[in-house]
Amino acid sequence: MEKLRRSMMFVPGNNPGKLQSAGVYGTDSVIFDLEDAVAITEKDAARHLVYNAIKSINYPCEVAVRINHIQTPFGRDDLLAVLPAKPDLIRLPKAESAEEIRIVDDIISQVEQDCGFASGTIKMGAAIETAIGLRQAYEIATASNRMTFLAIGGEDFIADLKTTRSKNGRELFVPRSELLLAARAAGIQAIDTVFSDVNDEEGFIEEVMMIKGLGFDGKSVINPRQAGLVHKVFQPTEKEIAQAKRILAAYEEALAKKSGVIALDGKMIDGPIVTRAERVLAYAAALKR
Repeated sequence: MEKLRRSMMFVPGNNPGKLQSAGVYGTDSVIFDLEDAVAITEKDAARHLVYNAIKSINYPCEVAVRINHIQTPFGRDDLLAVLPAKPDLIRLPKAESAEEIRIVDDIISQVEQDCGFASGTIKMGAAIETAIGLRQAYEIATASNRMTFLAIGGEDFIADLKTTRSKNGRELFVPRSELLLAARAAGIQAIDTVFSDVNDEEGFIEEVMMIKGLGFDGKSVINPRQAGLVHKVFQPTEKEIAQAKRILAAYEEALAKKSGVIALDGKMIDGPIVTRAERVLAYAAALKR
């Protein structure tokens, strides 16, 4: 099964305490942030802190770094500072073109070569945060073999749409759907935006259930409490696991008998149903259920 990225938690790159403790919360990924969380005057210090954290701490999860956009004065310096520590993944914010992805890819490739890392081991993801970026989402997703996900940056996207965020997120329904389609067409994951009100647990759970229903693979989070809630929503239930096992057993029995008709409990079983059952069991296996 592809790597789980149910929760990708942002951690300020200029906070030594949070960098040190980032691995204890059980998130699937941590994202050390060199962009929005770090003031211009602290960029150099944050790069140094993130480099040393990755080099010295054995995190039990995927380690990503959100750099500043590659066309700012800071993006290239971010990459050159942190790549020698060999993070698992680089997340590019505000992506708007395939060319930006290729520029980052080239820099990563050169550092991998210089440091003796196996080619292609450092992956990439990109956040779509503008209407222009969404129009180029598929091209961005397929611009490099390193690309593993597209994420939507909700707050910036809403600002670009010149609207405000509603409780039910209706203004992001089309962008979310189009981003998901682009990611699926490219064969990579789709990650949802952060939910900024950490005290609204009910609203957060409703949003996670909604994006799971749309087909997203996970969600960016800003608080460890949110990560646990995401995992509970995405975790297959015992009932779902049991039903998936029954579906696959019926499917395998039909194949053994060379039967062209497959049914369970009076309902036809076709290819998509089998695929969903396989995904549930793969998910359960990944979670050691």
